[in-house]
Amino acid sequence: MELLNPLSSTDFPARIITYTGTAGVTGTWPAGPQGVVVWSDQSCYIQIGEGVTATTACTPIPPFTPIPFKVPAGTGAPWRVSAIQVSTGGTIYCKPINIQ
Repeated sequence: MELLNPLSSTDFPARIITYTGTAGVTGTWPAGPQGVVVWSDQSCYIQIGEGVTATTACTPIPPFTPIPFKVPAGTGAPWRVSAIQVSTGGTIYCKPINIQ
């Protein structure tokens, strides 16, 4: 079984954002983490990567279910998480991780 390894809260702090019919975006994290755990209090669509903004064509996630996602390979620029509602606005929690 693979274990999740939360990274330093100083270098890779957890971020909480709200979203509605307009996408919300976290602040950025520097390149480095292998993944990010995301969970929401409402069903939403999310996108993860450099300069992303979620749309209804993105990955849907159910509420109250922590889901680990791989951070896509990019240019090495800072990356972020974006979310937009399925039908009701809400809040997402995001924490960068590595897999051990």
